[in-house]
Amino acid sequence: MKAMIFAAGLGTRLLNETSDKPKALVEIGGKTLLQFTIEKLKNEGITEIAVNVHHFPEKIKTFLKDNDFGVKIYISDESEKLLDTGGGLKKAAGFFTGNEPVIIHNVDIINNLSLKTLAEFHEKSGALATLVVRKRESQRYLKFDANHRLVGWINKKTGETIISVRENFESAVEMAFSGIHIVQPEIFKLMPQEDKFSIIDLYLKLAKTHVIKGYLDNSELWMDLGKPEELIKARQVKTKS
Repeated sequence: MKAMIFAAGLGTRLLNETSDKPKALVEIGGKTLLQFTIEKLKNEGITEIAVNVHHFPEKIKTFLKDNDFGVKIYISDESEKLLDTGGGLKKAAGFFTGNEPVIIHNVDIINNLSLKTLAEFHEKSGALATLVVRKRESQRYLKFDANHRLVGWINKKTGETIISVRENFESAVEMAFSGIHIVQPEIFKLMPQEDKFSIIDLYLKLAKTHVIKGYLDNSELWMDLGKPEELIKARQVKTKS
């Protein structure tokens, strides 16, 4: 199975850390976030990984050149223009030939979710895409019906909503996206013509006519290390261990 690591973000929430390097190279206990993610994917059986780059791209390229992680790693270069999550995946489409699903993983997410179990759930569901979600506090929530099908989105702070399937929207359960998802390669044929767009916006649009599922992650460990407070906490835990 192949995977993509979203590593092109500017890391604006970690400005003290990312003024001279990309977020992917922020370290915990001497190990970069990118290394954590690559090793996680490798341990789950991933053999080929695409990594997109934008902020200090040469530093990521050098890091990957200088370190052999035992998997094939390709660079999807967004140096000239940051393409957002959907555009980033679209640009990397050439790496994902064949019929196997593609796992997508944000570089700043640390977790102990079984990706193999996720892949099995996705295959059995027949979904075009499966989004890992958790019961946690957030301002923005995806909404899923009783069959775990995506039906919409809501911003609790602004009241903004996006309704994909109206008949199930009001009774749907609110879940927070976890930065991990898996897609069928058919999704590349359904992407818009523009080169920059959000993958969540695409999922909400496709949910009107295609099956987009949610996978509830109840595993013990999940941290968004793009948040300064979470990064500090992770470093404290690493220091004690």
